[in-house]
Amino acid sequence: MRKHYLDNIRWITVVIVVIYHVLYMYNAEGILGGLGKITHLPVQYYDIYQYLVYPWFMPVLFVVSGISARLSLDSHSDKEFIKSRTLKLLVPSTIGLFVFQFIQGYVSMSFGGGFDGLASAGVPKPVIYLIMVASGSGVLWFMHLLWIYSVLLVAIRKIEKGKLLAAGARTPLWLIAMFVFPIWGAAQILNMPIISVYRIAFYFVFFMLGYFVFSNDEVIERIKKIAVPLIVVAVVICVAFAAMYFGDNYADKPINRGFLYALDAYVGSLAMLAGMARFGDVSGSLSKWMSAHSFGLYVFHYLGISSVALIFAKPGLLPAPVCYILSLVAGFAFGYGLYAIISRIPFFRWAVLGIKKEK
Repeated sequence: MRKHYLDNIRWITVVIVVIYHVLYMYNAEGILGGLGKITHLPVQYYDIYQYLVYPWFMPVLFVVSGISARLSLDSHSDKEFIKSRTLKLLVPSTIGLFVFQFIQGYVSMSFGGGFDGLASAGVPKPVIYLIMVASGSGVLWFMHLLWIYSVLLVAIRKIEKGKLLAAGARTPLWLIAMFVFPIWGAAQILNMPIISVYRIAFYFVFFMLGYFVFSNDEVIERIKKIAVPLIVVAVVICVAFAAMYFGDNYADKPINRGFLYALDAYVGSLAMLAGMARFGDVSGSLSKWMSAHSFGLYVFHYLGISSVALIFAKPGLLPAPVCYILSLVAGFAFGYGLYAIISRIPFFRWAVLGIKKEK
């Protein structure tokens, strides 16, 4: 039977990510990567939303991806699994960069006048294009890491031969609580400099927990029973994190190496997983549509947000509130619109979205 709560976690989390990226684009806390502050407010208190959701929204997607990997491998061979993950993850995040996502690179580089500096330095146009391609990776980092984790998982399965999976099914609640410590430890290592989202060890632990622990129905039943207390505790931790660090760079060290960050990421993920398993294991016309289009929304939303920022917000053509609203609308319009268009164009649907040719 299909686990509808997993589908619902995905699309709800992607919607949370879209809203986050609108606020991130115009943040006043100095978080690099967006346009920056466009208001005259002394403090943008609404930016606290970023602090409330950032620590846990990507970890929960990696947990769900680990669970989904288990479901896929239960009915497919290792070769079939790697082939499908390569098509859906690696192709769009590599070939797709050269075919389409370099446009995102152009927009991102235009924020800081990167082209003027490169041209004045005499950098050849082919090299500038390659820099655009690299700059266009944006949200695709998730797909890069997920593909690597999928390959590593297949190798690990050959070694553990189902023993870890069987042990995971017996995981008691007290041990589930203790997993925060390896998560905290993983947060200290294999963090790429400059591009802080590539936290290889940190997200790997969430993916592995998804596969070996939370893919077991027995474990889900255990955490469903404490879903309400988990949600309450998660809210308290999220608020505490936001109150403690508001105004600081939450996305880089030392904050994202701290124990409170790891605790927020883990308990927030657990609360979402337990809460949706208990209350959100439903399916309707809206949830089916949102689930079917969540991948496109994730891949294309940031182009809409950043395009509005470049065209309207940077030159100050529109008031700040209008730019915020237009960015949010553009995020969803680009996400759903580009997905609808590109998914119907031969070659592009394969290169950009990993959709194989219909036979």
